[in-house]
Amino acid sequence: MSGFKVGVVGAGAVGEEMVRVLKQRNFPASELTILARSSRDQIIDGVTYAVKETSAEAFDDIDVAFFAGTEGVKGASHLFGWEAVSRGAFVIDNGDDYRMDDRVPLIVPEVNGDEMAKHQGFIANPNCSTTQMVHALAPLHRLGGLKRVVVSTYQSVSGTGSAAMKELERQIQDYVAGNEIDCEQYPYQILCNLIPQISGLKDEYEGYYGEEIKMIKETRKIFDIPCLPVSATCVRVPVFRAHSETINVELERPVSADEAREALAAWPGIEVIDDPAGGKYPMPLFAEGKDPTYVGRIRQDSCNPNTLDLWVVADNIRKGAALNAVQIAELAIERGLIKAK
Repeated sequence: MSGFKVGVVGAGAVGEEMVRVLKQRNFPASELTILARSSRDQIIDGVTYAVKETSAEAFDDIDVAFFAGTEGVKGASHLFGWEAVSRGAFVIDNGDDYRMDDRVPLIVPEVNGDEMAKHQGFIANPNCSTTQMVHALAPLHRLGGLKRVVVSTYQSVSGTGSAAMKELERQIQDYVAGNEIDCEQYPYQILCNLIPQISGLKDEYEGYYGEEIKMIKETRKIFDIPCLPVSATCVRVPVFRAHSETINVELERPVSADEAREALAAWPGIEVIDDPAGGKYPMPLFAEGKDPTYVGRIRQDSCNPNTLDLWVVADNIRKGAALNAVQIAELAIERGLIKAK
């Protein structure tokens, strides 16, 4: 490995996956530094890494800084993101602190990679549920022009973090053993349940939770359609990893299911699994640990010839977070936007 000095800020589920993806894709790194709240040794895929405490000075020797990010709270990028830029690092942030900041492009490389040219040393990853949705919508937008989007999500507990994954596992064990089930990560038991709340209620759109508002606003920014009608209902489900979505998309012009299927299959990073008669369609069970955004159940809305229905599944930790961030860096290097110190 040679080339860029890389920093990963955050050593939780997303940070670990970033390290994993960097190695799997042979990212041109001469050094890899992992930063977190405190220093310690951490084992990732059998390799022991010396995790260092995050400080402003740590970014002096870093060319590319990946912030693993947090949802709903002020993350490390809020403290160190722009400081890292001032010290010469190219920042890619998976958190939600700057997604809607006018200075910061919000990028899914297969969708709006050209927007990276407007960067000021800082690029944001969209929310995981937004990422897979816009990835699937992009070829349809090119075919027929987006007019309205209605989405319902079925989001795995890994979107909350490793503690939520451990809680679901613990609840399974307690259920089998006949023990009382404790809830810490969610307001209700997630095992054998669905919770139609992700984040808290916001004043911006009455009755909408934060995750739903993110999907609305981020989709508009990514497609540069400020008034695009988007409605989202986000649901937490008892799945360990990978998010699923039903999408009802109205287009400006009629597009047949066959045309949509062909365009989706040809789009970078998308894999179509669409044989309803044979019982073949994407499922989170088989998307875990894989890179594509999977699309199936492609059909025309029975009430509107300009509208299509889709079923979309992707690993939220990979394409929804770590992989997308690394792809941003790869494209930035390809286009000469990142320079080694």
